[in-house]
Amino acid sequence: MEKQRIVVKVGTSTLTGENGALNFRTIDKLAQVLSALHNDGNQIVLVSSGAIAVGINKMKIPVKPVDVCMKQAAAAVGQCELMHIYDKCFGEYGNIVGQILLTAEDIAVKEKRRNLRNTFEALLENGMIPVVNENDSVSHAEIESEKKVFGDNDMLSAIVAKLCEADRLIILSDIEGLYDGNPKENADVKLIHKVEEISEDIQSLAAGSGSNRGTGGMITKLEAADYATLHGIDMHIANGSDPENIYRIMEGKNVGTHFLRRIG
Repeated sequence: MEKQRIVVKVGTSTLTGENGALNFRTIDKLAQVLSALHNDGNQIVLVSSGAIAVGINKMKIPVKPVDVCMKQAAAAVGQCELMHIYDKCFGEYGNIVGQILLTAEDIAVKEKRRNLRNTFEALLENGMIPVVNENDSVSHAEIESEKKVFGDNDMLSAIVAKLCEADRLIILSDIEGLYDGNPKENADVKLIHKVEEISEDIQSLAAGSGSNRGTGGMITKLEAADYATLHGIDMHIANGSDPENIYRIMEGKNVGTHFLRRIG
């Protein structure tokens, strides 16, 4: 199999349980799968959500805060916890992770974007696995805005994929992929395995967020797919509760939804 540069995005609802506590079994399995791909010669970038939810749980805050400062405080605590776990889990499989925290400005400003690209290249070429997250502890945009810049890191992962010139973007979520209807309302809906064009009909299938812990729904995933495929990157949505879905995607099996890159 040809070696690839792969960006994998994991959402809050995949990383945590209903109470906001980290799902260690899933995280360890994710680290195992990504490490296996990495050890096989692929280059891996992990885009991880979950800092606020993890921070809220660790700080023992009984109700999700509405105050921006408290959310940012939770993000600061949660990010430390997340990186501690990633460092430990990936280390068990012989890999080193490096943390990159981003704001929208880091992407928008040309000089910062160039420096960022160079940092990714240095990490990847030296065999490291970058772990990327929105810098919620300093950025208000993701926390305050109803129209979020990155949408629980869905769009961020697509931007990172382009920045790194990735071959493939895999978004792990609490849903199987894109359906031809609403699976919560109709048990007969079918999973769409391949999407060649993000048409108006496809966009009309998007619904809201799958859980109350994440901030990204199918709308933000379609936006990410549109951006990624436009820039020549294959994108997949798959259920993150079984990280081995990543293996199945790499083997070309019908898992989740595959948005085919646009050529030319």
